[in-house]
Amino acid sequence: MHATNVRNLKKNPSAALRHAKEEPVLVLKGDEPAALIVNLDASITEGEASARPALAAALFKEGVLSLGAACRLSHMTLSDFVRYLGELGIELVRSDETTDQETTDLSPWLDQ
Repeated sequence: MHATNVRNLKKNPSAALRHAKEEPVLVLKGDEPAALIVNLDASITEGEASARPALAAALFKEGVLSLGAACRLSHMTLSDFVRYLGELGIELVRSDETTDQETTDLSPWLDQ
């Protein structure tokens, strides 16, 4: 799957359409998946197969699905799905407001 951003799509929409003839094009707004361009000459089955990874990545990024659930939805192997997330710039490990405090709490214990 090819990925582009809104700015590149505005500059050169025909490039995205050319890519879409070969494989679906995921359009990112910032670092969020915003749209999927699929060639209408492709079969519905091909469209579904290409949309699954994009949907799974978006749901994983939003925290709706776990990595395993998103991987199953994508119909990809775990290693391929992790690689796909990396290509999209989606991090596997999420930090939250407690991460820094937990790291500070664990550091003395790990130093022993």
